[in-house]
Amino acid sequence: MTTVQGARARARVEITAAIKDEARRQLAAEGAAKLSLRAVARELGMVSSALYRYFPSRDELLTALIIDAYDSVGAAAEKAHAAAVRAESGDHLAHWTAVCRAVRAWAVAHPHEYALIYGSPVPGYTAPQDTVGPAARVGLLLVAVARAAYQGEGVALPPLPGGLAPEAERFAADLAPDLPPALAVALVSSWAQLFGLVSFEVFGQFNRVVEDRDAFFAAAAERLGREAGLLPRPRPRPRR
Repeated sequence: MTTVQGARARARVEITAAIKDEARRQLAAEGAAKLSLRAVARELGMVSSALYRYFPSRDELLTALIIDAYDSVGAAAEKAHAAAVRAESGDHLAHWTAVCRAVRAWAVAHPHEYALIYGSPVPGYTAPQDTVGPAARVGLLLVAVARAAYQGEGVALPPLPGGLAPEAERFAADLAPDLPPALAVALVSSWAQLFGLVSFEVFGQFNRVVEDRDAFFAAAAERLGREAGLLPRPRPRPRR
């Protein structure tokens, strides 16, 4: 790459980042439904035709923001998981709760980006296949925690209602063919409840209901892990 090409590439990266930053400011102020390429261009001092070279449509800009948000929360969860494994290598329930706490912390710090990916659908927008992989990062990480626990005999399989057996087998085949169907069902349920808890906090449903939200969430996250079948690592008994 020549010096000129390198400068152009850097400029494109910088302008793309500036467009996304301004779009995020508009998300915070107006919501995703009112995101406008013309408004973004105006705030950046660009003509609309110049911005279209970076994002040909509002939907392509939304997709970029959605992928960034999913990747950001996924990266935060993966970082927390890695730290928990280093600190408590055999405590799979602790690994689970570390992931849950990281998701919550990211959502509280980025409420508008959280709303973009877990709030109401944006009218007229259909997410493309490109968003599927980033969207799955947290879920796949929780599956990985459960897999490590199952392989290390740190799981008590939850009961599986008979009527759920066919659906459970489908879950397992799609998500984790190496895990028992009962565990796959419990994981999907706990995954959904995790984001329900986070959404209640981010969107204000806990106002005047839950005061000590740190303690409440910590207990709820551990309960979800136990419902998914994860067992805490036995602690050594203190010497007398």
